[in-house]
Amino acid sequence: MTRCLRGWILLLFMANTVLAQKTQIASDTLLLWLSADVSQARFDRMIREQELNCRVAPQYAAVLKKAGAAPSLIQRLQSLKSSKTACSGSTPTAKLAVLVHDKNYTPAEEQARSLLQDNPGNSWLHFVLGRILKEQDHIDEAFDEFSESCRLLPGAAETHLQLSYLFYRQDDSDNALAEARTALSMDPSSALGYRYLGLALYSDGRYDAALHAFEESLWREPENADVYYDMGVTLRDQGDLRRASIAYRHALGLRPDYWEAHANLGVVLHDLGRLDDAVEEYRAARELAPQEPSIRNNLGNTYCDQGEFDNAIAEFRELYRMNPEWTSGHPCMARAYMSKHDYPAAIHELETAILVNPSGAAEHRVLGQALLLSGKDEEALHELRIAVSLNPNSALAHHYLGIALINTQQPEQAEKEFREALKLEGSAENHYSLAACLMALNRFGEALSELETATRLDPSQELYRARLRELVRLTANPK
Repeated sequence: MTRCLRGWILLLFMANTVLAQKTQIASDTLLLWLSADVSQARFDRMIREQELNCRVAPQYAAVLKKAGAAPSLIQRLQSLKSSKTACSGSTPTAKLAVLVHDKNYTPAEEQARSLLQDNPGNSWLHFVLGRILKEQDHIDEAFDEFSESCRLLPGAAETHLQLSYLFYRQDDSDNALAEARTALSMDPSSALGYRYLGLALYSDGRYDAALHAFEESLWREPENADVYYDMGVTLRDQGDLRRASIAYRHALGLRPDYWEAHANLGVVLHDLGRLDDAVEEYRAARELAPQEPSIRNNLGNTYCDQGEFDNAIAEFRELYRMNPEWTSGHPCMARAYMSKHDYPAAIHELETAILVNPSGAAEHRVLGQALLLSGKDEEALHELRIAVSLNPNSALAHHYLGIALINTQQPEQAEKEFREALKLEGSAENHYSLAACLMALNRFGEALSELETATRLDPSQELYRARLRELVRLTANPK
């Protein structure tokens, strides 16, 4: 994984040697640079330091445009002193460049591999193939191609940048930092270099330094939506939700169709409690990327938090129809069904959630509640005992376990659970439940004390006052 790392002084010397030579640039090399996504500033510098070996005629200019060249770059190339021979616009490399620009990566990969069979020593062909593989998320294969490109042309900052990014993707922050710094030692003006340095620092947990690197990148390339997006991710992880939302909005101002920025902004707005705004962002992301399951999952959960349970059910149903293997969202779906008193459906969702996460205490607890409401007391008892064992500090789990024990005629054990719930949460409801248990045990004096406390804690509950009056009459006129 580190075969392309060298001493910085040696690399810098080699880079200067390569770029100082007044060699000629072939027309196919220009197209490969475009496919390699070489920055505009770097492109200009390489053109200035080398000479084009052919003339940019209209046919070749049209190919450059299809391959993503900016009009200003085409004009610059047309103004260069060059051979009277026109550059060819109908080469296999031209086809490759257009495929890459159009994001047709499968045929582009086939084309690149075919070209490499005839020219295995072309460093830029290896680089372009690496980029194609990276875009397809074939990280290990991409690493091999970028490493080979680096071996063939160690003085190119671009290969070190791509290796930095791949190390970042593999959570290897040390090598990601080393490669980014190597690239910046060769090309200190690289906006992409500072972006990848920022990503490496973020991966290392050095958030302030990462933000500074991102700012350096933006100073060199102010309208890069990706860098604002990276800043948003870093700020959110740092806990600065307000500034994270600003960064995401900057990214969207530059690229309104950036669905990841819409989705992440939705997460931040949800965390800020702005649920309506979060829903708006998730909907925008869903429209742009309808196949992305995480968007529908987050939108469904936000609908649940809003109490919009019909919308939540509709969103999750569509999510599971499109992605049957998706495992998240079942607890929220169960909550929605519980609100509609559809306990069989809620039980099905909770059982699915427990298959995914057997140690989920909350899932076992809510399943126990649903089983209680369905009259399945023995099954509820089993689930609630598991819930308490998984999370003994849950007042709710002890409370519902107490109810299950009462329902299964085990009042002495129920008392222990109600007292444990009361120890964890001294609520009026827990005092009332303990009182009901004590009444079942014919300990009316203790029950009266608990009912008085429950009534004092929540005087708005008519039920508590009614039970208190009944118990007072009962103890005043014992049979």
